[in-house]
Amino acid sequence: MITSIILVISLFALLQFFISYSRSLIAAYGTQPLSAQVREVASIRGRTINGEEFPRLVQLARLCPESRDDRWQVFAVNSYFGFLNFVRDASRRLLPSVSEWSDRERAGCAYFAAITLDRRIASSRRLMAQQLSNQH
Repeated sequence: MITSIILVISLFALLQFFISYSRSLIAAYGTQPLSAQVREVASIRGRTINGEEFPRLVQLARLCPESRDDRWQVFAVNSYFGFLNFVRDASRRLLPSVSEWSDRERAGCAYFAAITLDRRIASSRRLMAQQLSNQH
């Protein structure tokens, strides 16, 4: 019995840490501007990005060479996005305010994915420029 209680408390604490970590990543990336190039490549219109764009943006980011720095961050936010989908679906009818919150968080995840795509494209361009300058 005590073992079960400790397990539940530990899992709850881990979930809380995971949510805090994911939200801090989204907040940090949310302060960065999105380049016009990525807006064009990803067909992003307007100032905001819808949460429905997240899977497509992550897929585009995966087409670029992966950075060691953001591999786990992308994994964490992708997992958080799945959690948010569960929360949104579970609360849609009973708690509309929770569903609205999850939609805002999902939009933050999509912006995170767009910034990740932007960073990976910029990194690829730097690598290409370095290789070209080393050849001459």
